[in-house]
Amino acid sequence: MENLNSKMTNYRWTICALVFFATTVNYLDRNVLGLLKTTLSDIGMFGEDKANQELYYSYVIMSFQVAYALGMLGIGRVIDKIGTKHGYGIALFGWSLAAIGHAFAKSTFGFGFWRAALGVTEAGNFPAANKTIANWFPKKERAFATGIYNSGANVGAIIAPLSVPYIAESMGWEWAFILTGAVGLIWLFFWYRSYKSPFEKLKEGKLSQAEYDYIHSDQDEAIVEDETKEKVSWFRLLGYRQTWAFFFGKFMTDPIWWFFLFWLPAFLTGENARHLADGRPEKVIEWPLAVAVVYMVATVGSVLGGWLPKRLINGGMDANKARKTSMLIYAIIPLCVLFASTLGEINTWYAVAMIAMACAAHQAWSANIFTTVSDMFPKKAVASVTGIGGMSGAFGGILIAWAAGLLLKHFTALGTVEKGYSILFVVCGSAYLIAWVIMHLLVPKFKKITDL
Repeated sequence: MENLNSKMTNYRWTICALVFFATTVNYLDRNVLGLLKTTLSDIGMFGEDKANQELYYSYVIMSFQVAYALGMLGIGRVIDKIGTKHGYGIALFGWSLAAIGHAFAKSTFGFGFWRAALGVTEAGNFPAANKTIANWFPKKERAFATGIYNSGANVGAIIAPLSVPYIAESMGWEWAFILTGAVGLIWLFFWYRSYKSPFEKLKEGKLSQAEYDYIHSDQDEAIVEDETKEKVSWFRLLGYRQTWAFFFGKFMTDPIWWFFLFWLPAFLTGENARHLADGRPEKVIEWPLAVAVVYMVATVGSVLGGWLPKRLINGGMDANKARKTSMLIYAIIPLCVLFASTLGEINTWYAVAMIAMACAAHQAWSANIFTTVSDMFPKKAVASVTGIGGMSGAFGGILIAWAAGLLLKHFTALGTVEKGYSILFVVCGSAYLIAWVIMHLLVPKFKKITDL
């Protein structure tokens, strides 16, 4: 019988699957509030005045974003210090409890409190996920693996509209938070049962020497198995242009995803109301289905986003050029959302199609911008740099939530809320190209840092 060490096992994909499911749970919990916005507004959770409800809802969203940003200040360093296994487990346990806590909120303040608790704990997902992928995959496979686990965000966003409205209608809105929050507790069992470092799995016989060598096949990366070795300070990391490239890339583009995540159901509900008011009931659509369609398309974008640079690299293109070329393509596609409101006048599904393409491009972009961290930094700094970028993206999310609240309040009072969305779509469509240019100017090549 052929010895295990001579075979190429595929345990790294089991690890990728675990990260995928964690990200699915992350976005399932995160999506519930947006789907119940109309229900909660109707029972007065965000005040009685219709225009002010938009503003108060934005305050709840901002509480999540502020807490998420503050969580990112330290979570990456905590994960780098205590290790991926326990860091990820603690974060997911915390956000599951916070998600369940929403069921006990009775006011805008209550939802703001639990939203903040969710934000600070959910901040752990992407630093832990990114570090896991860096530890378990060689550079040429990381974008593809990242695209797969990042597609969990879309799967969570698909499951939510197909289940949350039904649960809320049949059992009450409180149970929508309780049941979705409890799902994460199941994941913890499989995580603690399955996850260890590649070296530990090699010693256990679950990982072959061939796969272990493949994981560590990059010539420019040292093998670091002990996650508690020397750590790098934020102050030192901020001295590199590579850090600032990731910072601004996330600051410009993360808010766009946040906006669609929290306002897409409200936008589609408003479009339905507008068509009914105009005497065009045939244009009304099932908005939960439309939201699910958007994120189904985004799932494809996430996987293809990681596949394209891998294909270009396998075809002989330099890894840096393949990454940057792919990201430029993904930065151009969101411009289609500029036509969402105009096409929505003809048929709401046309608007859904434009938003779906933009969300797919975002996920493709996201798979690659996360991978630039492990392209440019040694493994010991990956979670910390990811945390810095996540914090900047969260602060960008705060700004867009604040702007959306004020803008939509203004146009709601005028009876033309669709104009507010049109302005926001201009921001959403152009942000990626601006981000790409900034990143290119700061880091013309995603050069590996060797002096950390």
